[in-house]
This record gives sequence, C-alpha cells and structure tokens, in this order.
Amino acid sequence: MGELQQELVKMVEKVPAFPRSVRRVLQLTADLNYSHKELLRIIEHDPVMTLKILKLVNSVYFGVSGRVASVHQAAVSLGMNTVKNLALSVAARGMLPQVDHGGLQSGPFLLHSVGVGSVARLLGQKVFVSEVVLTECFVAGLLHDFGKVLLSQFVPGEFQKALADARIEGCSLHHAEKKWIGVDHTEVVALLGEKWHLPPGLVLAMRHHHSPESDAPDSIVLHCVRTANQIVKRLQFGDAGSP
Repeated sequence: MGELQQELVKMVEKVPAFPRSVRRVLQLTADLNYSHKELLRIIEHDPVMTLKILKLVNSVYFGVSGRVASVHQAAVSLGMNTVKNLALSVAARGMLPQVDHGGLQSGPFLLHSVGVGSVARLLGQKVFVSEVVLTECFVAGLLHDFGKVLLSQFVPGEFQKALADARIEGCSLHHAEKKWIGVDHTEVVALLGEKWHLPPGLVLAMRHHHSPESDAPDSIVLHCVRTANQIVKRLQFGDAGSP
C-alpha cells in the first residue's frame, strides 16, 4: 500500500462510525416487507435523531397542520418513507464539522447534498425502480460528496488550493483535488462507505459519479445520482465547491 493510500485510510479511520441506528434503518428497509413498527422503535430509541426529525417535520418546509410531537405522529402525517429519509439526512448533517478550515461552506454544501439526493430519488421514480433502489438513490445522492468534508477537514491547506484552482481555471473540483492532494473526494467517500458498511451498490454510485461513462459500471443508482448532480448544479441549488 502506497504512502498516500495509507494516509487516506488513516483519515477515514478518524471519522466516527455511521450511527448504529441509521445503519439499522438501512438494513431494515432493504427488505420491502420491513416492519414499520420496528423502524419507528429504532428511530425513537435515538433521542438526538428523534429531536432533529421532529424539528424538521415541524418546519415551514413540510407545512404540517398542528404540532407534530412524536416520530409516530410524523409517520402518520408524512409517511414512513419521508421519516426514513429524514433520519438519513440527520445522520449526514451530523458528519459536517462545526469549524471548517478548508473553505467548504457547510450550509450551501448540505443544500447541494440534499438536493442531489432528492432529485436522484425523483429520477428513480420516473423509471419505476423499487423502494429499496429509491432509498439507495437518495442516500447515494446525499452522501456522494462527503469525501470533500474529509479532505477539507484533514488536509485543509491542499483542499483550499484545489478549491481556488477549480474556481480560477473553471475545471472540475475532483480534477483539482487530484492535482493538489493526489486523490479525489470519490475515492475518499468510497472508503468511508465501506467503513460504514453501506450496500455495495450505494458505494459504487458514490465512487463513480465523476467517472467517464465508458469506465463506470452500469448502475441505475449511479445514473440517477450522476444526472441529479448535474441538474442541481445547473439550478445552482447549494454549492459543493465545484464550478
């Protein structure tokens, strides 16, 4: 294993494990006949996740009439799938550092991430894939750029140079990352996905969302995430650092 690869592995090892409750949500909902009761039990036993989900559900965005006071009530009002996706969003938001020295702006970054996840799921619905695949579309879109979080956190100086290079030269950020760091965020997020024991198809989509069409595996989740990423960029919804 090369020196750069070893440093990359050390970087990923510093990241906390994907929250156990969210991993259980993924495992449980991979079965189309999963128990809604069990899913609610898992979420309700994570007080932080419950609190943040209720905060989101009661926000203006969802427009729910009356105050939602429990995860069970949220499921009745918005549906189980929405509650499941909110749980995953909460977990992803928790991975963003409070202070970032590499120049990645957490607010715009999160908007971009949630936007790609949501659009990828909508694209999956258009081609009538299963609920399991729709979930993978959402999660892969949500997490596809999280390698940037690690690079910005652990090699901030080099990442700042990559951001500046991409902005000045008008090139893709992943090319600038390769130039200044030696790896790009897709390689980092793939290692992160493996550490978190995410489904292989989900890791594949995160790893190859910038790969040339000829080199990438044929995957509906990958196609949805890649297309969603371009749509969200064109709409200028959020900002993940790449022009």
